[in-house]
Amino acid sequence: MTDDVRAVARRMYAAFNAHDHAAAHDIFTADFYSHPLGTTGPDSVTRAWQRFHEVFPNAQVVVEDMVVEGDTAAVRTSVRGIPEQQPPTMLEIFRVLNGRIAELWGLSSLQRS
Repeated sequence: MTDDVRAVARRMYAAFNAHDHAAAHDIFTADFYSHPLGTTGPDSVTRAWQRFHEVFPNAQVVVEDMVVEGDTAAVRTSVRGIPEQQPPTMLEIFRVLNGRIAELWGLSSLQRS
């Protein structure tokens, strides 16, 4: 199970970095829930990624640490390509179900205006 969780995490970050927004439908479950955004479904991920890339077209998420236990991963990332003095960091925790991300919690140091 841990290899599957690790693989879907890597797929998610690779799709984000490649601006492959359509891949969200293969990465997230149909009833995926984002706790930070309060949204449901892979279409909500597609919209969030598109909006983010419109503001920060050169953004790249770099996995710094990943801890996997059972069906859950905790991932610390840095976000490069954003015009801030220090690259923002994110901490995301997600639960995987049948090879897809079903639920996500997250915190970010990204300054939003």
